[in-house]
Amino acid sequence: MIKRIVGIAALGLLSLQACMAQSTPSPRTATLHPYELDDFFKQEKLLDEQVELIYKSMTPEQRVGQMIVPAAGRLGKPDAELDELVRRGWIGGVLLLNGTTSSFKKYVHRFDSISQANSHLPLVYSADAEPSLINRKISDSQKVPKTSELKDTSEVIAVAHTIAHQLKDIGILYNYAPVTDLSLQNAAIGNRSFGSDPAQVERMNKAFILATQADGVAATAKHFPGHGLVQGDSHKKLVYIDGDMKEVGVYKGLIDAGVLSIMVGHIAVQNNPRYNTGGEPATLSRTIVTDLLKNEMGYKGIITTDAMNMGAVAAIPNASLKAAKAGIDMILMPLKEKETLFAILAEMDKDPAFKKQVEESVKKIIRFKLCLGVIR
Repeated sequence: MIKRIVGIAALGLLSLQACMAQSTPSPRTATLHPYELDDFFKQEKLLDEQVELIYKSMTPEQRVGQMIVPAAGRLGKPDAELDELVRRGWIGGVLLLNGTTSSFKKYVHRFDSISQANSHLPLVYSADAEPSLINRKISDSQKVPKTSELKDTSEVIAVAHTIAHQLKDIGILYNYAPVTDLSLQNAAIGNRSFGSDPAQVERMNKAFILATQADGVAATAKHFPGHGLVQGDSHKKLVYIDGDMKEVGVYKGLIDAGVLSIMVGHIAVQNNPRYNTGGEPATLSRTIVTDLLKNEMGYKGIITTDAMNMGAVAAIPNASLKAAKAGIDMILMPLKEKETLFAILAEMDKDPAFKKQVEESVKKIIRFKLCLGVIR
């Protein structure tokens, strides 16, 4: 495994230890206390203090940059553009998209070196490492069965451990998996689903999530509020839930189980008076992201978009800003990272409530990185 232990000085936080020692006189405050993923949802005063101190040490651009996640690899941004984004501290993570173990390790080393040299918060690396996708996304990865081929939770757990160990060897600690959608028929989902029975899908998802997170890799339930029962493929066009959202119920059990991340899909909702999205994808809907997922369902983890370059959302003006205003924490593959960052900053200057919301998202991401062990 690539070691990514970053010291206080590398973060530009030379005063952090002294501040912590003054505010909480305890042996535990001599260094940044090591946390585990299980600590993310716990009430922990010292963790709160560490998050606050790191947040205060950052510039506004570094803070908002934590919300932005471009992709590297064969289908990602050009390397020179990524180098510049990392150098400026304008991103919080990188999706490693379509490559080999060796090429991804080189990216991790390269970007970590640039980030550390410029005293930025370390990046978190992510992957689309579902059982059905990992062998395509990481071409030389160990072969595993497709999601739909896994027969019981014991097989799911074994595959989840295999995937997590491979990701950690590269330096990837954030997996956009498992798929929670209820169908093997949808054009975008197919064999990526555990089936159409809600109880079965919840059981298999929970097994994958718990095994993955036990290995120190954050799991992601996707695609909220449900892509399995819609017609069409959101990679190509906007798709609609017509009426009741029949797939949302599966997420409640996964939230209770402690899933660290939920991905919102580019799925519109129509003919549902309470949850209509007004012809735009759920990713951009405050009704779905904040009112439903955060407030009604009580979700406190990291909420990420699906890729913002997909056909369902790419042509919508100011889509990434709209996603942030909806309540999204991390914006995956925005078309223009710099434009997104400064649009969010400008909106924060105009809207105190939005500014507070962004501050909460950034602090949540810092907490996420502390619990992943990215910041030490």
